Amino acid sequence: TVAALQRLDGAAPSSAEIGPAKARLAALGRRETRVYEEMINNGRVSFLSGLSQDGLRGAGLEGGVPIMVDGHCVGAIGVSGVKSAEDAQIAQAGIKALLG
Repeated sequence: TVAALQRLDGAAPSSAEIGPAKARLAALGRRETRVYEEMINNGRVSFLSGLSQDGLRGAGLEGGVPIMVDGHCVGAIGVSGVKSAEDAQIAQAGIKALLG
């Protein structure tokens, strides 16, 4: 479930789909989506077939970060719209702002 979504002026419309997909994958896997991008880049392309499901398209790129509290995943933030590494930095800044 998406709790909040904001697409800034000039961002590609696909960002509104990819950002939540990154968050969902990060929450389900309890790890940053960077891990999945690295798996795919290292030749595990079969993982892409799982990402073709509704709700996960575009999720296998860096930019999804789980929100961990006391070792438990309580949600995630997914960002899309700039370079993947920058997406991840923005997501991490969002978590820092939420948790302090």
